[in-house]
Amino acid sequence: MVRFVRWLLLFAALPVFAQQYDIVLNNGRLIDPASNTDAIRSVGVNGTKIAEIAARPLMARTVIDAHGLVISPGFIDLHSHGQTPENYAFKARDGVTTALEMEVGVWPVQPWYAAREGKALVNYGATSGHLGALMVVMHDSNAGKLLPRDAAVKRVPNADEWRETYNDVQAGLQEGALGIGLGIAYVPETPRSQILELFGLAAQYKRPVYVHMRNGGPIEPGVIDALQEVISDAAVTGASLHVVHITSMGLRQTELCLNIIAGADKHGLDITTEAYPYTAGMTDISSAIFSPGWEGRQGGITYHDLQWAATGERLTPESFARYRKVGGMVAIHSIPEDVVRLAMANPAVMIASDGILDHGKGHPRAAGTYARVLGRYVRQEHALSLMDAIRKMSFEPAQRLQLPNKGRITVGADADITLFDPERVIDRATFENPAQYSDGIPYVLVNGTLVVKESVIQDRTFPGTGLRYSH
Repeated sequence: MVRFVRWLLLFAALPVFAQQYDIVLNNGRLIDPASNTDAIRSVGVNGTKIAEIAARPLMARTVIDAHGLVISPGFIDLHSHGQTPENYAFKARDGVTTALEMEVGVWPVQPWYAAREGKALVNYGATSGHLGALMVVMHDSNAGKLLPRDAAVKRVPNADEWRETYNDVQAGLQEGALGIGLGIAYVPETPRSQILELFGLAAQYKRPVYVHMRNGGPIEPGVIDALQEVISDAAVTGASLHVVHITSMGLRQTELCLNIIAGADKHGLDITTEAYPYTAGMTDISSAIFSPGWEGRQGGITYHDLQWAATGERLTPESFARYRKVGGMVAIHSIPEDVVRLAMANPAVMIASDGILDHGKGHPRAAGTYARVLGRYVRQEHALSLMDAIRKMSFEPAQRLQLPNKGRITVGADADITLFDPERVIDRATFENPAQYSDGIPYVLVNGTLVVKESVIQDRTFPGTGLRYSH
């Protein structure tokens, strides 16, 4: 008995063994906008969740020395057209852990989710797409592709076509789509009454509308008219509204657009917006964006301001006419640099890429958006703080999505985590060669699994899950 008591006393005097985790990130600079934390911390991960945050080093089967690195919530891209393994890899190397198709959306919804289950490097999700449904119903020749080209562009859907389209969009919401995607500019004949009905549908299901507005630029009816249309629709229906790529729509009127949005928000509307850190947009040259009069709607640019993505060439009237017949992606160099900087600095403007790559061709924003914000606009130009940049790239998108377990570093949250070097992080993608990985983002975890390790994509690793509305 005495021996047993001595053994108990000896055991009690021993140090408590540290908890062993699956992965720990030791001694990094943890920046968490949700809690306004900016401190040296260690993070322990068990399974798919963050299990501990400590001021001391932790033990694990896999230990990452995060000294000199920022430990950040994984970035959430609300506007990512590239929903393929090629695009997911570039997203991961840019620090993105969740890439969502919210502007155009998808249709039909359920098969789209099913096709990615167990096969995605990062988390994915989409809205129920008005354009996708409309193209099928109206027998547009581009049905099943990203944007309409003819039937859905050139005429108003009749009553039967509209009712079928409305029902299809509603079916997507019933299947868990994250909202409604509206590309009004791509179907310019769509009556305002039908857009208002879709806002009402979104309000009924308590999900946001993500909208590419009807018009852009200074020529009336331009961006102000278009912004007032969707704000009015949100006000009368009670729907939540997210306006995509405010800089490429507003151009020199972006500041006025942001003031209008701020005023609507101040008076009780749930309205948010986004921008990408580039002076050029991109879309399909065969779309309605390039119907006659496009130069004025894009701020007075010329053919030479258009850049054919497949070759990098600047266009002429002759090459424009030739490529418009066949269709394909073209960069639109129309956004003033001071407008981009204004949006990057504005705390109400989230960061979203609007990116897509296809066999290495496309816009550099598909590969470099988030590293460009951190490298150029935070470190080099001091347009915004590191905390504010991370907030605009993680926490605010998570709030827009009503996802309490993403966009933050806290115990119990999903272990979507990005580690980057604030002194080295930078984009490498260019308009001439967009398929270049960002630098300075050596580790990325998606649901507790390393998808980027020592700046290398991990093969045969598919921890991404489909995000659906579940409230």
